[in-house]
Amino acid sequence: MDMPTSQRGHSLTDGARRFSRQPGLVARLVAPGFAKVLDRIDAALTSGALHATLPDGSKRTLGGRAAGFECEVDLRSWNALVRLASNGSVGWYQAWEAGEWASPDPVPLFALFMQHAARLGDTARAKGPFRHALKLAHFWNRNTQQGAQRNIAAHYDLGNDFYTAWLDPTISYSSALAVGSDALEAAQKRKWNELSDRIGAASRVLEIGCGWGALAGHLADRGSEVTAISLSDEQLAWARAHHPGPDFRRQDYRDASGTFDAIVSVEMVEALGREYWPNYMDCIARNLKPGGRAAIQYISMRDDLFEAYAQSADFIQAYIFPGGLLIRTSEFRALAEARGLAWRDQIDFGIDYAETLKVWRENFDRAEADGSLPTGFDARFCDLWRYYLMYCEGGFRGGGIDVHQVTLVKEGRT
Repeated sequence: MDMPTSQRGHSLTDGARRFSRQPGLVARLVAPGFAKVLDRIDAALTSGALHATLPDGSKRTLGGRAAGFECEVDLRSWNALVRLASNGSVGWYQAWEAGEWASPDPVPLFALFMQHAARLGDTARAKGPFRHALKLAHFWNRNTQQGAQRNIAAHYDLGNDFYTAWLDPTISYSSALAVGSDALEAAQKRKWNELSDRIGAASRVLEIGCGWGALAGHLADRGSEVTAISLSDEQLAWARAHHPGPDFRRQDYRDASGTFDAIVSVEMVEALGREYWPNYMDCIARNLKPGGRAAIQYISMRDDLFEAYAQSADFIQAYIFPGGLLIRTSEFRALAEARGLAWRDQIDFGIDYAETLKVWRENFDRAEADGSLPTGFDARFCDLWRYYLMYCEGGFRGGGIDVHQVTLVKEGRT
């Protein structure tokens, strides 16, 4: 599917306009008073340090009580704190885009904030009418069957030439496993092998959310009959052209039907939203034969942070993944077990995701610098994408978000 080059990426940047909130006149007039936000941040930091240059040129260090993440922030306008204190991570990104703050490396800043999220409380979260406005804006991105197609297209149909410019050669857009000194491609294949081991020698396999088809192709090469579903036209076109073994279908998971020995699903459920988690588990329970196994890789928000996170919309939901929401493991597990799906052998590897994101960002920066990104993506979009990769890397390094694999085993015998 070709798209006009002058409009590439605008589905995300334009779609986020409903989340924009400009600091009002009164807020700008009293902005210097928001320096007390710095006091609250300072009190919350039990480790690490934030070295700030303030709008008047003075310098201040927040934290510094124990070793930890160290970051530098050039706070160029008090408006940045107005945005942070009122509109949370959405406002903080908008302040960065407006040039109201800068940092030579924002990753440790994001990690520091995530590590201390519970102690920071509402200091860096949207509040009052701002929170309700963000929640309402996010509501319009709900993943109804029609909405899901629109949301998936906004992110994944940016173009195969875009994603191939900075992902590894397998075109895997999910966390690798045991990222080390060898190439990211090798770590992605370790991830596939871990998932494969979880389902064993399954004859018939359903993959929910197949991406560009590499895992489905891997399972087919092992001898499984694979049905792989997605709503992304771009991804399906690539998968069919490069992996001839599986049956790739454009299908919503809610419409999937059949009897399968195993199911695999990698970082798909985060795109659904909380109200659709039961539908996802219904799909697994309905399509998995008794005794069958499902290998799931998913991203979670730490349980104690989840409710505050879910009450609004953050930067990722506003600008990157419309309609998405990270998983609350305890709730997700309860939904599985209520449907006769036993929760087995969970592993957690969040730092591997941080390392995966670091490689992606390095690849993206290199592609932009040498001109190998496809035409049509303007500087604003490229800056947004880089910020997204840094923001996520910091979140995993700070420990508030994590990535997991788990095996779900359906009760009963064949």
